[in-house]
Amino acid sequence: MSTQPRIVIIGAGPTGLGAGYRLAELGYDDWVMLEANDYVGGLATSFTDDAGFTYDIGGHVMFSHYPYYDALVDKLMGDDYTTLNREAWVWMQDRFIPYPFQNNLKDLEPETVLECLMGLIEAQRREAAPANFREWIDAVMGRGIAEHFMVPYNFKVWATPAERMNYVWIGERVSVVDIEGVLRSILFDAPETTWGPNNTFRYPLRGGTGSLYEGMREFVEPNLELRCPVRSVDPVAKQVTSDDGRVWPYDILLSTMPLDRLVGAMESVPDRVRSAAGTLESSSTHVVGVGIDRPAGSDKNWIYFPEPDVPFYRVTYLSNYSPHMTPAPDQTLLLTETSFSEHKPEDGDTIVDRVVDGLITTGLMTAEDRGRIVSTWHCAPPQTYPVPTVGRDAALGTVQPWLRAHDIWSRGRFGAWLYEIGNMDHSAMQGVEFVDAVLQGAPETVWIPRGEGEAGAGIR
Repeated sequence: MSTQPRIVIIGAGPTGLGAGYRLAELGYDDWVMLEANDYVGGLATSFTDDAGFTYDIGGHVMFSHYPYYDALVDKLMGDDYTTLNREAWVWMQDRFIPYPFQNNLKDLEPETVLECLMGLIEAQRREAAPANFREWIDAVMGRGIAEHFMVPYNFKVWATPAERMNYVWIGERVSVVDIEGVLRSILFDAPETTWGPNNTFRYPLRGGTGSLYEGMREFVEPNLELRCPVRSVDPVAKQVTSDDGRVWPYDILLSTMPLDRLVGAMESVPDRVRSAAGTLESSSTHVVGVGIDRPAGSDKNWIYFPEPDVPFYRVTYLSNYSPHMTPAPDQTLLLTETSFSEHKPEDGDTIVDRVVDGLITTGLMTAEDRGRIVSTWHCAPPQTYPVPTVGRDAALGTVQPWLRAHDIWSRGRFGAWLYEIGNMDHSAMQGVEFVDAVLQGAPETVWIPRGEGEAGAGIR
């Protein structure tokens, strides 16, 4: 292969933009980026409706694990951002519980507290080798916490039964239980609210999270092809064909399109690879925003909803992130997320009305607020969460090495199909590290190889 390879990038989301930004930074010009939409940002895009409310595709916040990404964000945002201390809560049993739930049991009904504590104590006595996420929840947190929160909440998030999921993705995503901390919280009435990597986060002052990626667009514009969906990929001839019939030859391909769709669009794929890609599962989300003409009356950032009486699993007070998310002062913007899949169908035709009803049920809106609604917004991307199923890692261990053998790097939230490295900072850095690996031979540190077929595979 030439030391100056022709690079084609599929997708202008955070991963593709991260790669394009790095290529431009290095002064490398033999590349092109193909984006199906007429905008950049992928699932990190933001939209402003005709009424002037700005919506993200879900509850994004900006925090980072990487100095390079921090410097990039600083460059793009300058001083135009807000800094917030996380105010996250759980709504259940008709009350607000500080997040994380498992560290703040004291505010529940006494019988529920007892069930959770007894389950936790029993779990501490057992040795277990869980085979799936449900068994991990029982083994680590006990049946009380499992049945009251973890199992119902995670089904609402993933739209997938916990028995179908593995648990290698957890890491900093799920707070495990410190039994001494739980007892201290109950006995000394001391809530624990600081867990997690995002207890302080930044947010763009204007334009939502999408403004960050729109800011990256100027660095990739000369090499960017918008409205250019991919029809097929030929790994033998090393060329991508777009829907308009144009052919894009490559030496190296970075694909950020969903891995199952990439394999489905490819020719000359072995049956074992096609079959493995076909086992990958994802869920979708109805994202519904409600703009209300009255002040928020709360400092909360977001709230989790494990109980089945409302459709959404999370509500974000997006207007608390920046005063410019609403068209006028003293207005409220609530952003809700409701997952769906074949395991958990949700009627998209009724979701907006059901969301408004749920906001009233939980007290985030009053009945009188119906008349104060200025605008509603609904989008439903076909894929929002790559589900870490029990068989996911074996599938990735079959698909990814075959792709790499054909000079195809599949990265990003759905390109890598790894939820555990699916945040915006993870995704952008996968693009940056792809470039450094291809052009400079540097190792990847963000992407995690999974499955028996991959060198260096294993759980870390």
